[in-house]
Amino acid sequence: MNSDTTTAEQYADTAGRAVLETIRAYGVTAIFGIPGTHNLELYRPLDELGIRAVTNRHEQGSGYGADGWAQQTGLPGVVITTSGPGLQNAMSAIGTAFCESRPLIVLSPGVPLGAEFADVGTLHETKDATAMVGAIAEWSRRVTSAAEAVNAVHDAFALFRTGRPRPVHIEIPLDVLEAPADVSAEARRPRPVAARASGEPAALAEAARLLVAAKTPVIVAGGGAVDAAHEVTTLAERLGAPVLTTLNGKGVVDEQHALSLGSNLRLAAARAVAEDADVLLVVGSKLGEAELWAPRLEARGSVIRVDISPTQHDKNLAATVGITGDAAAVVEALLAVVPHETRPPRDLTAERSAIATEMRETAPDAVALAEIIADALPEDAIVAGDSSQIVYMALGSVLQSAHPHSLLYTPTYATLGYGLPAAIGARVAQTEHPVVTVIGDGALMFCVNELVTAVEQRLDVTIVCVDNGGYAEIRQNEVDRGMTPIGVDLVQPDWAALATAFGATGRRVERREDIASSIRAAIAEGGVQLVHLPQSAL
Repeated sequence: MNSDTTTAEQYADTAGRAVLETIRAYGVTAIFGIPGTHNLELYRPLDELGIRAVTNRHEQGSGYGADGWAQQTGLPGVVITTSGPGLQNAMSAIGTAFCESRPLIVLSPGVPLGAEFADVGTLHETKDATAMVGAIAEWSRRVTSAAEAVNAVHDAFALFRTGRPRPVHIEIPLDVLEAPADVSAEARRPRPVAARASGEPAALAEAARLLVAAKTPVIVAGGGAVDAAHEVTTLAERLGAPVLTTLNGKGVVDEQHALSLGSNLRLAAARAVAEDADVLLVVGSKLGEAELWAPRLEARGSVIRVDISPTQHDKNLAATVGITGDAAAVVEALLAVVPHETRPPRDLTAERSAIATEMRETAPDAVALAEIIADALPEDAIVAGDSSQIVYMALGSVLQSAHPHSLLYTPTYATLGYGLPAAIGARVAQTEHPVVTVIGDGALMFCVNELVTAVEQRLDVTIVCVDNGGYAEIRQNEVDRGMTPIGVDLVQPDWAALATAFGATGRRVERREDIASSIRAAIAEGGVQLVHLPQSAL
C-alpha cells in the first residue's frame, strides 16, 4: 500500500468529515472560505459530499458571501477559515450577522488540546480564539471531540429554527479535527424540527381585541418577519392597515401593494404614519436608531410587539402587549381570531405624497440617479447594496421589492465592502434571478479583490459603481464641523480597466443619458460586468 493510499485511509472519516456531513444533511450545498494549513480536513470531504467550495480572496468576503447565499436559500451560510488571522479576517462579517440577525456558522481549527494559551510561537498562534469570536457572536465553542463538534452543529440549526438567528463559531482543535470521528451515522442526521412558538393565548386574545377595535391600525414589519410575508399581507388586508418595513424587512409586503408604504422609516413622514396609529403592530423589529434615523419611534396609541425573543418586547418602544414566538406562527394565530371580513383599504395618497416629497428633498441628486438605476433593472433582480450614499439615501426607498431578500443590505452594522461578496453568494445560491450590486467607489475598494472570485466561479454578476470621488458623506460631515476635508478625497483607479484586468468586462459611462442602457446591456451580456459611473456622468 503506497503512502498516498495510507494518507487517504487515515483521513477517511475524521471529525472534519463528520461536521461537514452533518451540515450537508441539513441541506447546505456551498461553503465560503479560504483553504489554509490547518483547515484542510474541513475541505477534504467537500467534493464527495456535493458541497461547492467558493474561495474568496479575503475571509470578510467569505462571511458576506455566505450571508448573501443564506438570504436566498433560507439556510445558514457556512464559512471555513483557518486559525489565527483567517478567523480574525472574518470578524466583521460575524459582527454583521449578529447585528442584522443572520444565520451564520463559522468553522475554524484551533491549537491542539492541552496547548491553549501556550504562547510558544506556533503558526497562527492566537491568545484565545474562542473568546475573541464569543465577544461578538451569539456563541463560540471550542469542542473537545468529534461528537461535541457534531452536537454543536445540531445546536446551531436548532437556534436558527427556533430562536433569533445569529452567528455561531465552532473551534475544532487540530488533533480532534484530524482524528477518527467515532460518530455514528445516525448522530449525523438532522434532528427533528421543534414546533414554531405561536404565542401565549392570553396575549393573542388581547392583541386581537385591540386590532379589531382599532380605527387606524398600522403594521411595521422588520427582518424577523421575512418568513411571514403571506401572513402579514393577509392580516394587513383584513385590517385595511398600512404597512411600513425596515430595510431588513423590505418586501415582506409587496411594495406595489395598495397598503405598502415601503421601507421608508428613515423619513419623518413615514414614521408619522406609525406614530399616529391608534394600534401599532410591530412584527420582528427592534426599531433601532439605525433603521429609524431617529432616537426612537414615539407611538401615541397601543403597541403590540411580536418577536422570537422576549427581550425585544420593550426595546426602544414599550409594548402594551408583547407576544413571544415565530412571526409567521404568531400572525397565523392572530388571523385565526381576527374576523375574516376585509376592511376597505385606507387611502394612502397623502401619505405617499409626503414620503416621496421628503425623500426627494433630502437627497435630490441621489434619488434621481437611483431612479435611473432602478428603471434599468429587471423586475425580478436581486440587488446587493453597500453602505454607500446611493443605497441608504435613495435606492433603499426607490427600489420596489415584491419579495423579501430582494435587497441585500446591512442597515445596522453599515459595513463597507458587503455588496460585491453578498452578490456573489446570492448568485451561487440561485440562477433564476439576475444579480446586481450597486456600490460606491469607496466601498468597492474594500472588496474589489472579489471581482476575481466572481470570474473564477463563472458567475453572472453586474457591479454598478457609483463614483463620487471618495467618502462624500464623511467629507460633508467634516465641512459641517468646520473642518478642512481630510482623508476623504480618494484617488480613483481606472475602474473599467481594473475589471478587465480581473477577467471581467469593464464599462465606463460618459453621459448620464447612457446609464440605463449600459446597465441593461451589461446584465443582458452576462458574465462579470462592471459599469463605472464617474462623477462626470452623475
